Amino acid sequence: MEMLDLFKKKTKHYRDIEPREFNELQEKGGVVLDVRAPKELSEGFVPGYELIDFLDSGFSKKIAQLDREKTYLVYCRSGNRSGKACAMMKEMGFREVYNLDGGIRAWNKYFK
Repeated sequence: MEMLDLFKKKTKHYRDIEPREFNELQEKGGVVLDVRAPKELSEGFVPGYELIDFLDSGFSKKIAQLDREKTYLVYCRSGNRSGKACAMMKEMGFREVYNLDGGIRAWNKYFK
């Protein structure tokens, strides 16, 4: 591996989307996953979410039980944990995974 390879941007196999598109995909049947800790729900939430805490030790086991053929819309507070969750899900063979760019903060700004 050349030194410059360390600085190349890795290819993402999921897409970051804005709140409007996130909402549209949810209306078309997308499953909303909130990967924050339960105490973070006080910051707001996307209606119809399923909470699976990314920092919980059983996170990957819970994700592995989900239907890989469904469309998943994933969010956290700012988009960092949900991006990592999306990458993990794609590696596990999930077909369609989308990350809410900016997380619940972006959602709250858009829908308030």
